[in-house]
Amino acid sequence: MKHGIHPEYDYVVFRDTSCGKTFRIRSTCTSTETITWEDGKTYPLINLDISSASHPIYTGEQRQASNEGRVARFNKRFGNRNFKKD
Repeated sequence: MKHGIHPEYDYVVFRDTSCGKTFRIRSTCTSTETITWEDGKTYPLINLDISSASHPIYTGEQRQASNEGRVARFNKRFGNRNFKKD
């Protein structure tokens, strides 16, 4: 690996602002904001709007989408009407 061409890869704390959950992982992201983590060390802080802690797909709180397709809705609306062909 060439020296001096790769971004710094170190621990960063990410905070989900919608639920307040924080997690520390290694990343190349940087920030001017910092936070003191549970181990007493200071790490860069990245605020996220949504993460796996609050996303409906991961939390199981997603709303049920209609399984009915366009053709089924058309048939339900118009039924078995006989349309005249020219």
